[in-house]
Amino acid sequence: MRGKPTNKGKSTPQKNEKGQFSFWESSPGGARKSSARKETGSKPAGKTGLKTGPKAGPRTAAKSPMSKSTTGSGVGGSSSKAFQRAKERASEELDAVAREYKNQKPKTSAKRSNKATPKASAEKVDDGRIRLNKFIANAGICSRREADDLIGSGVVTVNGKIITELGYKIFPSDQIMYGGTPVKQEKLVYVLLNKPKDYITTVDDPQKRKTVLDLVRDAARERIYPVGRLDRNTTGLLLLTNDGELTKLLTHPRYEKQKLYHVELDKPLHRDDLLQIRKGIQLDDGLIEVDDVQYVEGASKQEVGISLHSGKNRIVRRIFEHLGYFVKKLDRVAYAGLTKKDLPRGRWRHLSPAEVARMKKA
Repeated sequence: MRGKPTNKGKSTPQKNEKGQFSFWESSPGGARKSSARKETGSKPAGKTGLKTGPKAGPRTAAKSPMSKSTTGSGVGGSSSKAFQRAKERASEELDAVAREYKNQKPKTSAKRSNKATPKASAEKVDDGRIRLNKFIANAGICSRREADDLIGSGVVTVNGKIITELGYKIFPSDQIMYGGTPVKQEKLVYVLLNKPKDYITTVDDPQKRKTVLDLVRDAARERIYPVGRLDRNTTGLLLLTNDGELTKLLTHPRYEKQKLYHVELDKPLHRDDLLQIRKGIQLDDGLIEVDDVQYVEGASKQEVGISLHSGKNRIVRRIFEHLGYFVKKLDRVAYAGLTKKDLPRGRWRHLSPAEVARMKKA
């Protein structure tokens, strides 16, 4: 037999000196045979020389439970029958164990075949259609969730038919209209700007102040929008794109994109205050936790680096103002895995496909 299957409730085979299995010592028949050997010794049946007197009879009956009487079949006959029963029982038990072990294999293979069946049936054929909300988001109009709201409100038509069904799929050749205006699949553009001071992070400013769009006017023909915002006096990395899905991915608090800032204060940051920032600062709108804060190497203790995921308005300035410091300069040096390397102040560049893929994957 291969393996060692368990056989609870049955006697366990033991090997004798010759390496053969024996159930004698653990089976009822084995007990009889062992007792019989003690009684009879090595003499053949019928020539035992047992005494049958008044004293020997009861004592012999007590020591030899396998003999019903001292006459008839005799001790030798009972021993032979017990040996035969033990042998038959051992054979039956070994056969049962073998059958049980053999029956385990079909069960295992059956389970494997059952698992393979759903995989084959779960394969879907790609017919080239995409979800309507994704098409609208890729056109730079809004995010997918906002596109669902537009679809549900009945302002989107497909080939002249109003569609309000969420999850509706279209072919790229279908004519999509939003508010009576055709929706075209624009080329997705990603522009990284190193923002200087005195520029407003907005698309249009009623007060006619300079905006970040003035700096990237020649970056793309498509209409692009800033992702998040930087204060007028804050410098550093700012992403502009027409990808509504990526905009949501970078700005929604659930996705927690990391930002790294270089801060210059009006006075040295006390060690206790630095440790307090690491533990967390309780502001009016809740507890603010940072990823790390450290003194800038090689500079005075007025300059610190702070990294965090929070996208709350003016969050870095408010952290230090809460502890009695004024932020003289604030520069975002890293954003969602992007850095200012080889990008001077006031200049921009297009992101590579690999950078876009990393941002979406992260």
